Amino acid sequence: MTYTWLVVSGLLGAAACDVVLLRTKLLYRKAFWVSYAILFCFQLLVNGVLTGLRVVQYDPDTILGLRLAYAPVEDLGFGFALILLTLSCWVALGRRATARPPARGIAAPPGRAGRGWPAPRPAPPGRRPPSPGSSPSDG
Repeated sequence: MTYTWLVVSGLLGAAACDVVLLRTKLLYRKAFWVSYAILFCFQLLVNGVLTGLRVVQYDPDTILGLRLAYAPVEDLGFGFALILLTLSCWVALGRRATARPPARGIAAPPGRAGRGWPAPRPAPPGRRPPSPGSSPSDG
């Protein structure tokens, strides 16, 4: 299998993970494309230096031959797939962390009790609950 076909497989796999598996749909967001444009500049710089100084070399029979800043376009495809997959996982894990109910003993934010959050604890007998906006020392 050539390097080009590996890149095509990686791009399709990363896009499928983003849209179908993780359902983050970063490919449809302007913020993703703006951040990728920033990363793309640095990727061109690093790839250009590494391939221009011949630190990294490619077998010409396994790539298309089209290069940007000395780097084969396949490298840019792999970089795109890496960034997309990393950010998709980041967003999916962050979404999962905020959907999880808190540890036992942590009261729910106002209006959230009963939706996976424990009910607020009642005040101990003989003490009145603090009024909104008061500090604990206002007692």
